[in-house]
Amino acid sequence: MTMSTGGTTGLSEDPRSLRDVVYQQLRDEILNGRISPRERLTEPKLGKLFDVSRTPVREALSRLLSDGLVERTDFGYAVVVPSLEDLRNLYELRITLELRGIARAIENPQVRHDEELLRTEREKWAELRDAPPDPDASFVLFDEGFHQVLSRSSGNTQLTGALVTVNQKIRAVRMHDFVETDRITATIDEHLEILTLVLARELPSALTALHKHVGESLEVVMQRATQSMTRMALAG
Repeated sequence: MTMSTGGTTGLSEDPRSLRDVVYQQLRDEILNGRISPRERLTEPKLGKLFDVSRTPVREALSRLLSDGLVERTDFGYAVVVPSLEDLRNLYELRITLELRGIARAIENPQVRHDEELLRTEREKWAELRDAPPDPDASFVLFDEGFHQVLSRSSGNTQLTGALVTVNQKIRAVRMHDFVETDRITATIDEHLEILTLVLARELPSALTALHKHVGESLEVVMQRATQSMTRMALAG
């Protein structure tokens, strides 16, 4: 395991919750691809690495499990990486859930998006457009946040909950989509376009833009996923 854990010695003296410290550092390592999917994550090993007891490590791993970033194995925990077949199925489900939020508003004029929520989100992405962040795998969390807000604004909380669950399952692969500057800027521009169209009630155009954004061609998505998984293997 290649961990940037400088300063972990004496971690028990950190005034913050040990669980939060361990959780944050492990989460950052996973989202930045510095922990191989083949790496064994066990309480004794991590406790020694962070110089803490097993309890905060156990609690941190439990949170990462809830986040969908790790899974239980026979030997402890490991970073979640779905198979390509599972990934194809999950992406197909993701696209269906994404589009449904807007489609239901097209089918039923009484369904109105929460404009205040969308305006706040648009302001956030406009700021990102003006000052784009450096490429980083953790940008996937910003991306997920956008799609969660867009879905929630349509008023179906069950739909949003299902989308959150799917995104957690594919996060370990999707995070490698955001390691290039062009990918970051394109995502920001596309998010702003979708938000503007929804706020203008140009819902058919918004649906088309969203469909293009999440991937009109599943084969293209699978190609990106395969490349991402290859990078993950090389990083390991």
